[in-house]
Amino acid sequence: MTAITVVDFLDYDHNRIAHPLQRGQAMSDTHLTAPTRFIEVDGDRFAYRRWGKASGVPLFFVPHFRAGLDHWDPLLTDGLAEGREVILFDGRGIALSSGKPRNRIEDMADDIAAVIQALGLEQVDLLGFSMGGFQVQEVTLRHPQLVRKLLLLGTGLRGGDQTMDPKVPEVATHPDLDLEDFLFLFFGRSQAAREAGRAFWERRHQRADQDSPSSLEVAQAQLEAFATYTEPLPGENPYAYLNAITQPTLVLNGENDVMIASINSWHLAQNIPNAQLLIYPDAGHGAQFQYPERFLKHALQFLDE
Repeated sequence: MTAITVVDFLDYDHNRIAHPLQRGQAMSDTHLTAPTRFIEVDGDRFAYRRWGKASGVPLFFVPHFRAGLDHWDPLLTDGLAEGREVILFDGRGIALSSGKPRNRIEDMADDIAAVIQALGLEQVDLLGFSMGGFQVQEVTLRHPQLVRKLLLLGTGLRGGDQTMDPKVPEVATHPDLDLEDFLFLFFGRSQAAREAGRAFWERRHQRADQDSPSSLEVAQAQLEAFATYTEPLPGENPYAYLNAITQPTLVLNGENDVMIASINSWHLAQNIPNAQLLIYPDAGHGAQFQYPERFLKHALQFLDE
């Protein structure tokens, strides 16, 4: 049985503060001011931030390879928080969270489910980006009662197409990604796309107390998880297992994702029964960051309908 101890009375510096469920504070917080809190599950402490309007179903974010609390776009998180609570978190062993990083997508998914339950939530909407998209699919398959709706951004599927630009393995594993690395991996190739990437980069770095960077151990564990999860599956339709995801699902990608081939988004939409697919033009892996206003409108329509 999962052991859960709530210790989210602590801020970033482990000082005593008001409980996050005091709604006045949560509603006045933003992406830049929401305190970093911790919750203990099975002896490890998971870092998270939670803010927004306390109504309806919270939206739980699961980030990309090596990413943590500060790899999201404040324009999107704050825009979504106007109508619901948003929750960002660091997985086991990632950034400020303690423990040994997971090297299986299924174990990452079980951690997410345990954190959701530890936070006292009966159900959430799940948003997974890139490797986070693998994880939220598995949460939905393994713990379907916890998930109302699913957003899959720039991601693939078990046994999916592993085609990628040959430069990706080298660039994605740089100890510290700089702006040019990020533009190559996440954005389109036009001048407008690059300008959108620079604008996102500035927004992402506005918060003063940035999350800690992930360790090389995290990168190694997640690479192992990715390699195992994307091994080809046998059968005439190897993706039929996705038929078990009955939750409404929004799938988004750019037209040329150099990391997780855009064709994977088509396979997701074809095999998840209640899925819809959006492909943004002149965009890549991080289409939602390149077109934040457009994605915010699409996401709100999907979540609220």
